[in-house]
Amino acid sequence: MTSNSAAAAQYGGRQQSPIQRVQHLLHSYPFLSPAILLIITMAAFTALNSRFALPANLSSLMEQAAIVALLGVGQTLIILTAGIDLSCGAIAILSMMLMGTLASTNGVPGPLAIILGILFGVAAGFVNGLLITRLNLPPFIVTLGTLSVFTAVALLYSGGSSIQGSKMPDIMTALGNSFPVGSFRISYGVIVVVLTYIVVGFVLSQTAWGRHVYAVGDDAESARLSGVPSKRILISVYTVAGLIYGITAWVLIGRSGAATPNAIPQGNLESITAVVIGGTSLFGGRGRLVGTLLGALIVWSFSRGLSLAGVDQQWRLFAIGVLVIVAVSIDQWIRKVKA
Repeated sequence: MTSNSAAAAQYGGRQQSPIQRVQHLLHSYPFLSPAILLIITMAAFTALNSRFALPANLSSLMEQAAIVALLGVGQTLIILTAGIDLSCGAIAILSMMLMGTLASTNGVPGPLAIILGILFGVAAGFVNGLLITRLNLPPFIVTLGTLSVFTAVALLYSGGSSIQGSKMPDIMTALGNSFPVGSFRISYGVIVVVLTYIVVGFVLSQTAWGRHVYAVGDDAESARLSGVPSKRILISVYTVAGLIYGITAWVLIGRSGAATPNAIPQGNLESITAVVIGGTSLFGGRGRLVGTLLGALIVWSFSRGLSLAGVDQQWRLFAIGVLVIVAVSIDQWIRKVKA
């Protein structure tokens, strides 16, 4: 009987077309498609303009992608549960303005201002999770509402004015400092991003909490019937995402050299773009953090490469929009894979 089953499986494998085998491979390893796309993207833009591959340009590319990549960590956690967070950039901005104002105007020591800003991010994420689970509201509607609330509060709190790094303690802008690695320069902010990916990636893949996150995203009701506390998992996911947005605020001050309410106007959409291009399914339950990192690099590679090629900003936005539609279409195709 066992030999018959093995023979049947072997026969079934032979019956798969090359396209079906590719579909199965991408379903098993969601990060493969963004990895291939990143290689093609970088090769194409290097061919168009050799300056693209220069260490100085690639160092700048990493710095620009770091913020989107870090926001993408929190966004990935939420999308894995079949949710979405339109307020991630607004939370980071408000946390940043809180840090900057406390340290520059209210005389709060730098480390304490950073901690309080991060704690605000945690609280904002918790509020999002609470509204979604307790009021049974769709994540899209909740975070669309809190996007407006947090954006308005940030503008009212800051008066629409920026706070220069020279008015803040050195620790506030420390993550913007860089050090040489061969021909490249790497900032401490990029190191924080890499460490965040390692820690959260380990938690997702090696802990019960991570398995529960995937289970809730795959089928929340089935997870609940299996004993998974679905609502508590959702609240914890949005809270952890808020923590990451708070950390992003500190990295953002370092990169910008200031706290400004206009620092990342497209942060919300760019983080979702990075997650989707990175192979995480918008329907939940499938995806890896490494894909999000690759997605952030792809987004900024497109932007940087098209800029070096002399393409107008409007066409750069057009290209990224097309990229998102193609990525979602591929995701839909991969989800139809037959066991």
